[in-house]
Amino acid sequence: MIDENSGDHVPETFAPPGSIGADADISQPLVDSGRPHSPVSDVDPRVRAHFEQLTDQARGFVDAASSTNTRKAYTSDWTHFSAWCRRSRLSPLPPNPQTVGLYITACASGTIERGAKANSVSTIERRLSSLSWSYAQRGMPLDRKDRHIARVMAGIRNSHARPPKQKEAVLAADIIAMLETLDRGSLRGMRDRAMLLIGYAAGLRRSEIVGLDFKADQTEDGRGWIEIFDKGILVTLRGKTGWREVEVGRGSSDATCAVVAMETWIKFAKLVRGPLFRRVIGQGKSVGAERLNDKEVARLVKRTAMAAGVRGDLNEVDRALKFSGHSLRARLASSAEADERYIKE
Repeated sequence: MIDENSGDHVPETFAPPGSIGADADISQPLVDSGRPHSPVSDVDPRVRAHFEQLTDQARGFVDAASSTNTRKAYTSDWTHFSAWCRRSRLSPLPPNPQTVGLYITACASGTIERGAKANSVSTIERRLSSLSWSYAQRGMPLDRKDRHIARVMAGIRNSHARPPKQKEAVLAADIIAMLETLDRGSLRGMRDRAMLLIGYAAGLRRSEIVGLDFKADQTEDGRGWIEIFDKGILVTLRGKTGWREVEVGRGSSDATCAVVAMETWIKFAKLVRGPLFRRVIGQGKSVGAERLNDKEVARLVKRTAMAAGVRGDLNEVDRALKFSGHSLRARLASSAEADERYIKE
């Protein structure tokens, strides 16, 4: 909670009843601003400084518990819920399962606001998770097993859920054909070759591909990094369940080797730190500092698959729907580690 007069962060536990607004920025951890309260306010300055340092470290650990994008999503969903509560003349606090049940019903039916479309099951589940997190930050747990929420959510899943559209897996021969559609002499072509090959060889999600950094701990939004050795690449990734490592060995041919493609991109892009895959700017002659969006991987896979004539037995519309960034890992189990078996000419 922010004091409007002083701008100081006020812990929720010290706020007067009813003063925790629905629009409070719940993306920030509920740790005070570093100004110690009693019983440490009157102690030795060195002790007080120690507590301030611990507070800063605690804030850092809380931030590390969830990514920046996750906290932004939580904040956005809480704002969405709060706005609906105001329009419906309901209170978002304290947590009320009946209120939340009515909210997710409005989301599912498209009556959340004028001109709104019905939310998908995955979007509603995300909004519900955001509310649970937001309430937990306030020390007010939301009982998602309450019948007003659980039964409504079960009905939404049964009536709205659709089977996921399975994306076509690309095979070794497909990758070779897709690589041939890229310009080996351009920076963009070098970058795209490296993305296709490392994504396929390591079985990476598109978000994992663009989330890679040049080295460890170089950016706040990075999801992993690479290390290049004589025998291959070690990819270290941070996932929802912790860290994992994927080894990619050197291939039998430089033309289709993920390691060579990565080394080539790094060399000509002149990378020394920061995001690994970035935008090519200046009419294709230089590399910017901005990290690529994961949608760029989906576009790359779809574009090269179409240009290479993959699944030429289908019409263009069906072919376009068959491929995405997930196609690079569709043939692999989520825990698979790849080696040079992925390509044989």
